[in-house]
Amino acid sequence: MTSSSTLWQPFTLGNVELPHRLALAPMTRSRANPDGTVGELAAEYYGQRASLGLVISEGTQPSADGQGYQNTPGIYTPEHVEGWRKVADAVRTEGGALFIQLMHAGRVAHPDNTPHHRLPVAPSAISAGQDIFTAAGPLKTPVPRELGAEDIQATIADFRHAAASAIAAGADGVEIHGANGYLLHQFLSPNANHREDAYGGSVENRARFVVEVARAVADEIGADRTGIRISPAFPLGGIDEGDVGAVRAQYLHLVGELAPLNLAYLHVHHIGDDELLRSLRDMWPTAVLVVRYGRSREQIADDIDAGLADIAPLGRFALANPDVVERLRSGADLNDVDPATLYSGGPAGYIDYPALAPA
Repeated sequence: MTSSSTLWQPFTLGNVELPHRLALAPMTRSRANPDGTVGELAAEYYGQRASLGLVISEGTQPSADGQGYQNTPGIYTPEHVEGWRKVADAVRTEGGALFIQLMHAGRVAHPDNTPHHRLPVAPSAISAGQDIFTAAGPLKTPVPRELGAEDIQATIADFRHAAASAIAAGADGVEIHGANGYLLHQFLSPNANHREDAYGGSVENRARFVVEVARAVADEIGADRTGIRISPAFPLGGIDEGDVGAVRAQYLHLVGELAPLNLAYLHVHHIGDDELLRSLRDMWPTAVLVVRYGRSREQIADDIDAGLADIAPLGRFALANPDVVERLRSGADLNDVDPATLYSGGPAGYIDYPALAPA
């Protein structure tokens, strides 16, 4: 059994009441239809995991430009809304709350993976230099098109529209993806953002786009329905944010600008600077979620017990165990993730992980 009693205490997050301090972390599953509607099995997948309370969806593009990978869902057309409504209904029926993660991939994309086959967009015309899977196999990410001033405003409007669409689909809220090398993170990173206008150069300017997206989404659907994810110093997608001092300066400013918005939560994908994490926790007025790679089941509650987090999202444990809450409570063994079926496109490795037999 996971020993911390704090983990099992109820918690109020934004506009929802949660039964405990666990959550489903957002994880790409690559099972959407070609038009970006969620696949027919998505409602079952998320419904299976609704006992986690807060269910944060896979990254979901707010526009055609926002798509990076094959078979990722969107939330910007009426058809997308109808598809997500089935997911929201399934999660709510099983007692959970759904937050749809709004993810614009930016330069981590390839024209072959998007409906319009145009170049990806980014803060600057600098390739991520990454291999990305396409129908033709792995290809290099191309040099993206730099967003102009009007494009930036249109992209902010896309996030606003996607957030409204998520609520129209019955979601309880959205998480803005400002992490893991994608568009918002690209604006924050000096090696991806070489702009010379109000959105580049200084710490303040590089944070501006992220803050404006967050403000627009909160204005549209309410701050209590809006979370945001960050990943300080995370090197995914060719990102290099500089030394420890540079990273701290960027994120202390960013979170200082976001904090007055009173968003529902700050979700930190943490890779080791505990001093920075403590500072962000102290600055943030509402809930903090912290996820780390490589935690054992015995370590899940460590950040909560240390006062660094309020909620511990689960990734691989939740992916492979639809009844992970019951297993953690009872001390039962956990299924292992099957890497071969993570992105296989069908039910295998998606909805077929076994639950515990009834007692």
